[in-house]
This record gives sequence, structure tokens and C-alpha cells, in this order.
Amino acid sequence: MPNRLMIVDDALIMRMKIKEIAALAGWTIVAEADNGEDAVVKYNEHQPDLMTLDMVMPKMDGLAALKAIREQHPSARIVMVSAVNQKAKLQECIVSGALDFIVKPFDPEHLKGFFVKYKCKDE
Repeated sequence: MPNRLMIVDDALIMRMKIKEIAALAGWTIVAEADNGEDAVVKYNEHQPDLMTLDMVMPKMDGLAALKAIREQHPSARIVMVSAVNQKAKLQECIVSGALDFIVKPFDPEHLKGFFVKYKCKDE
């Protein structure tokens, strides 16, 4: 089952919006988490084709979760999501292995474009 997505954000409304847009682009949501610690555990459990990962969350922030996941899964495809448009932080995410980043608030069509761009090729 290709195009399996995991959504990580501490805000339920953001997870719901991302889920809705991803579904329209042909993705199946296999897991959700609301903090970085759960994100690492659930990533290991589900190993999705793509993951959206919020930067600012309780227990473990997105950058720490990104590093932990990429350490165990070097080929993990993770798109960072953040309301914080800090160039240095976003660059650190890219250096740490993030595939791309989305700045909140996002335009639904722009987000849908990300999901189309990162779809698995073997559908």
C-alpha cells in the first residue's frame, strides 16, 4: 500500500487539516502523534512513506524527533511543518535530513502540491 502518511502536530485542528488535504492527494493516513516522543515510537512501528513533523511540540521538539528518526531510518522522508519561519532552524532541519518544509499557515493548494510532489512512484 504505497503513499502511507504519518502526521505529527500537537494541534488536533492542524492534524485534521493536513489529513483532509493529504487524503485528497491520494495518501492513506497510517498514524498520528501529538508530540515528538510518540512520533519516534510510531514512526518505528508504522514506517510510513512520508511524515509531516511539526517543529514546536511538547516532550520532544520536531528537530530532536527528526534526528532520532533519521538516526534509525536514514532514508526516512520527513517534511517539517512550522509556524516559526526561522531560517536558521529550517536550515538545521534540512542539514539533519528533512526532505522539505512547510510554513504555517499554509495554503491548502500549496500543501496539496507537496503531497503530489512526494507521492510514491510505484502506484
